Amino acid sequence: MSAEGTPAVANRAAITVCVILATLMQALDTTIANVALPYIQGSVAASQDQIAWVLTSYIVAAAIMTPPTGYLAGRFGLKRLFLFSVAGFTIASMLCGMAQSLVQIVLFRVLQGLFGAALVPLSQTTLLNINPKERQGSAMALWGVAVMAGPVLGPVLGGWLTSVYSWRFVFYINLPIGVLAFLGMSTFLTETKRNAAAKLDWFGFGTLSLAIGAMQVAVDRGEQKDWFGSGEIVTEAIIAAAAFYLFLVHTFTARAPFVRPSLFHDRNFTAGTLFVTVVGLTYYASMALQPPYLQDLMNYPIVSAGLVMGPRGVGTMAAMMVVGKLIGRIDTRLLLGIGLGTTAWSFYAMTGWTPDVAQATIVTVGVIQGLGLGFIFVPLSLVTLATLPAATRAEGAGLYSLARNIGSSVGISVVNALVTRNTQVNHATIAPHVSAINRAFENAEIARFWNPMTAAGRAALDAMVTRQAQIIAYIDDYKLLMLATLAVLPLLLLFSRPSSAPSGDDHAAVLE
Repeated sequence: MSAEGTPAVANRAAITVCVILATLMQALDTTIANVALPYIQGSVAASQDQIAWVLTSYIVAAAIMTPPTGYLAGRFGLKRLFLFSVAGFTIASMLCGMAQSLVQIVLFRVLQGLFGAALVPLSQTTLLNINPKERQGSAMALWGVAVMAGPVLGPVLGGWLTSVYSWRFVFYINLPIGVLAFLGMSTFLTETKRNAAAKLDWFGFGTLSLAIGAMQVAVDRGEQKDWFGSGEIVTEAIIAAAAFYLFLVHTFTARAPFVRPSLFHDRNFTAGTLFVTVVGLTYYASMALQPPYLQDLMNYPIVSAGLVMGPRGVGTMAAMMVVGKLIGRIDTRLLLGIGLGTTAWSFYAMTGWTPDVAQATIVTVGVIQGLGLGFIFVPLSLVTLATLPAATRAEGAGLYSLARNIGSSVGISVVNALVTRNTQVNHATIAPHVSAINRAFENAEIARFWNPMTAAGRAALDAMVTRQAQIIAYIDDYKLLMLATLAVLPLLLLFSRPSSAPSGDDHAAVLE
């Protein structure tokens, strides 16, 4: 150890490896389960909208537990919290793999999100703590590669594990990674000073968490329960509204609230928070839509589905490397405009897809969509947080991450509910045109497979109508995502260009 308490070089390398493993484990779980969703759906007998809970439960739990990470690290010590998070995340992953019902897997995914929420901010903090200023940029670049490797490796690795073994192994894969990270941190990571006087606004945190949780449950179960025709959905909506009202009243009257209203006096922060909510909605919703489209409608084997989805992450990584060189030289608003335009075009291209679309087209559009996200991801973080005072930037970053996660979970729930609802509506629209007197049935080849006069023919016809209804429902969803992306373009006018870019430390702090 040096006089300042900085670990020796050997320890620094070992700690960095452990931190990268923890980050990679968390990053993988944002996408690795997506490609296995149709298999999980069949295993636990869930519907299209119900299986989305596997994704949204994780995101919401992580969203709720991200803001208090700083308080928990100060109160209990960074090493202790890091080890607790890694151990809890690993155990929750094993429980997800062993789940026998939808309720169990959703419950264990909630635990995964609760424990995993702290892994990213703790990883960033640890790398900044163990490296001198001149090495922090390189350390955070390495960390950024691990974060972006998740979206690239997740679909491919998830598809391979599900195909060769079982969907359960997309969760079991966390066991060796988690054990290595835990043992390494236990051995090499030193504990930070604890602040016994640290306090958290528990009332503000509790009411906000209750509001988010109740809203998400209502959105997740709304389609199944016929929305406000159900007493359950009405009750959940009332709870969410009441909790959010109490949170707002407390925020504007408490001396030290969980969320400082003064943050929203900053025009960049307010606009950026709204912006990232929609970005989270569109990006993660499209990630949730594509696996069932590829596997159910296009009959892709799961490995092939993973392989054609993986290049999207490559596009994001490539764009981020280019954008890193352009920030400070080109107006950030222009970079964001390029990202939005590119993303909107990718959704427009997807509205023309049918199950006959070429594999090369899927990969190309995915890469372009990834490029669009890469042009948005880092510039948006910087322009949103750069004008905040240094003392409030960490708090702002937590709220920024919270907004992105809420957008993601709501987006996934909404697009899946719309697929289910619109499939039913489209089926009802198409079915009346399929009758025994339709002249098309005079064709012997058509009548051979879809004879409306036989039970087998009627069943085949119904399956075909349902398939066509689903295709139209997916097209409608992609149109919605395109319009949502274009809708945030006016927010670019609200951003003011920061007088100077954040320092290396601040840049690192806002990457995620």
